[in-house]
Amino acid sequence: MADFDMVAVRLSALGDVVLTTGVLEHWHRERGLRFGVITRESLAPLFQGSPAVPRVIGLKEERLRSNWSTLANELAREFGGLPLVDLHNVGRTWLLASMWKGKVRRYPKFSFSRRFYRRFRLGWARRRLEALNVPQRYTLALDRTAPPREALRPVVRVNDEERDQASQVLGELGLGSRPLAALHPYATHHNKAWPRERWLELLDLLDEAGWDWLVLGRSSDPFLKERAGPRDLTGATSLRATCALIQAADVLVTGDSGPMHLGTAVSTPVAALFGPTTSAWGFPPSGERDVVLEVEDLACRPCDIHGGAFCRRELACLAGIPASRVMDELSHLA
Repeated sequence: MADFDMVAVRLSALGDVVLTTGVLEHWHRERGLRFGVITRESLAPLFQGSPAVPRVIGLKEERLRSNWSTLANELAREFGGLPLVDLHNVGRTWLLASMWKGKVRRYPKFSFSRRFYRRFRLGWARRRLEALNVPQRYTLALDRTAPPREALRPVVRVNDEERDQASQVLGELGLGSRPLAALHPYATHHNKAWPRERWLELLDLLDEAGWDWLVLGRSSDPFLKERAGPRDLTGATSLRATCALIQAADVLVTGDSGPMHLGTAVSTPVAALFGPTTSAWGFPPSGERDVVLEVEDLACRPCDIHGGAFCRRELACLAGIPASRVMDELSHLA
């Protein structure tokens, strides 16, 4: 007998999966539902401690890369008697749904509106996209109308042991007695990353203002390592430890990335740098004090949904956000 009522599936990526956490807790509060979540094994720790998710079905990367059809068939045989909520809505999850015995519900991706807005900048498309963020769109898999954004903020529950470990790390680095900024300078798509020189300028401003700071994230090019020294924890922390360190910070500075939503999920104010993407896609941080920094008067924005399009303007959208503007926002957020 399963200890959950429904199965929810969202395979990737980090930010998208983080955004499901508040939605599942909303359904738990309002409907009393509990979920078994199918996702990547590396993302399973996001649901630790969630009353809405008694079980995570974590899938290993090698199995996801090999034969999805076989894996989907195994999942359908084991859990297919329960309803399936498809919060990914891609070819893989459609194949899984085709094998599923129980009812299948999926969320609307607003793909038509996204394409029209990206190509033609049509006002009706933008208004439709901006009316609901991604967590609100997720809820339409089960709800007739979406609740307010604040009811769906992502939630990652950092426990006392993790908080103590974060405090120990900060203490060993000599950090924590002054305002602390967690910095995430990386992006899966290069065009979503704030330029290196801007980050270096921000480090200078943080030092001048008497702030502490540290660098978090994963990258094959930890380009601030030479300047940051031991304060650069790139690749050195687990997902849960990263959440705890972000929670210990006074503010998180990041691009439009997965860790941006981790900040909201642990209630740390976020200063998010948006360039080729836009809030209309549905991914802006939703915390009460979160802010989006962007250059609004560029006709070429948004140029891409994920930030992978070739740029002919040398990333003017991101390079045009000065470090001084970011520092001004941090002084209000801390």
